[in-house]
Amino acid sequence: MKTISVIGTGFIAKGFVNALLNHPQYTLGKILTRSSINARNDFPSSENMTNEIDDLIQSSDLIVECTGDAIYACESIDKILKAKIPVVTMNSEFHVTVGSYFIDKGLVTEAEGDQPGVLAALHEEAVAMGFKPLVYGNIKGFLNHNPTLEDMTYWGNKSGISLDMVTSFTDGTKVQIEQTLVANGLAATIAQEGLIGLENDDDLEGGSILAQKAKEIGEPISDYLLSPKLPAGVFLTVEHHESQAEGLRYYKMGEGPFYSLLKPYHLCHLEMFKTIARVFNGGGVLLDNSTSPTISTITIAKRDLVLGDKIAKGIGSFDVRGIAAKISEHPNHVPIGLMKDVVFKRDVAEGSVVTFDDIEIPSSLAVTAWKSIEKNVLGK
Repeated sequence: MKTISVIGTGFIAKGFVNALLNHPQYTLGKILTRSSINARNDFPSSENMTNEIDDLIQSSDLIVECTGDAIYACESIDKILKAKIPVVTMNSEFHVTVGSYFIDKGLVTEAEGDQPGVLAALHEEAVAMGFKPLVYGNIKGFLNHNPTLEDMTYWGNKSGISLDMVTSFTDGTKVQIEQTLVANGLAATIAQEGLIGLENDDDLEGGSILAQKAKEIGEPISDYLLSPKLPAGVFLTVEHHESQAEGLRYYKMGEGPFYSLLKPYHLCHLEMFKTIARVFNGGGVLLDNSTSPTISTITIAKRDLVLGDKIAKGIGSFDVRGIAAKISEHPNHVPIGLMKDVVFKRDVAEGSVVTFDDIEIPSSLAVTAWKSIEKNVLGK
C-alpha cells in the first residue's frame, strides 16, 4: 500500500485527509503543519502531524502540497524533489510564481480538482477526440475587486475557509492565478491584460465570443466567464474538422463552427486522487507552468500605497491584487505570490504595477527562483 503525506492543514488538506483515511489503495503518512500540533484537535489524524519536513519525507511514497503559499511551498518542494519523491499539488500560486524553476528537478504536477487541473484533463480528452481547443475557460460566479473586511470575514466564516482565501476568490486574484497557470501550461495566451472576463450566462455563446478573439490572435486563449447562473466548473470552446459537423449536430453539440465542452463541477480534494493514480501508474505530469512561461500574475495596488506601508501577504490582502499579464510587458514586476512581509520604500499609486524597485522583500529561494525564471524568459 502506497503512503501519501500532506503539506497543509487548511480546507483542502482537511477534506483530502478525510478521504485518504477511507481510501482502499493508500495510507496516510505524515501531515506537515506550521501551526502548534497540540492546538490542532480540529484536524483529522492530528497524531500524524509533524512540524519537521524530514519526518514527512522519510515516511512518504508521494507528497500532496496544498498550502496555497508559493514561498513556503518553494522551500518544501525543493527538499522533497532532492529526496526524489513525487509531488502532487493543489497550489496554482506555487506554479505561477516558481513552478517553472522545478520542472527539470523532479516530478511535480498540479492535480485535477481545482480549475487548472480540470481544464488540463479536459484538454487531453478533447484533443484525443480530435477537437482543437480555442478557449480554456474558467467560470466565476461573482467578483468585487475591492471587497470590505466585514464582508470577507462573514463569508470566510460561513464557508469555513480562511479570510485571505475568500478575499482572493472575491477580488479576482485567484481566477487570474488559475488562468495564468492554464495559459502557460497548455500553450495558450491571454487576449488582454487582466483577462476579458466576459459576462455571459451561456457557455457556448460566451465561449464563442472568446473563441473569435482567439481566432483573431491566432492562438488559444485562457480566460473566464462571469455568471451567477452557470455551474461551478470549467469549459473548453473548441472547433473540429468540417467533416464532423453533421455528427456533432446529431450529438446535440450545435451548428458549429464552435462547440462547448462543459464540465459542470470541480471537486477539489476528491479529484486529486485521479492525478495521484496517474503519477503512480507512470502517467507523468498533468499540468505545470512550462519551462518558458509567457504569462505572470503581476501585483497591482488596490489603493495608494506609501513609503513604509507593510504587506504581510499579498494574495487575499486589502492592499493589492493580482492580474494576468505578459511577462515581456512588465519587466521587474513582483508576482503576487512573492508579496509576503514586504515594506514599501516609495509611494505607489492605486492601479499601478508593483515592481521590485518599490519594495524591500526578504530573501528566499522563491525570489531567487523567480529571478532565474524571469532572466530565462526575457533573455537577460
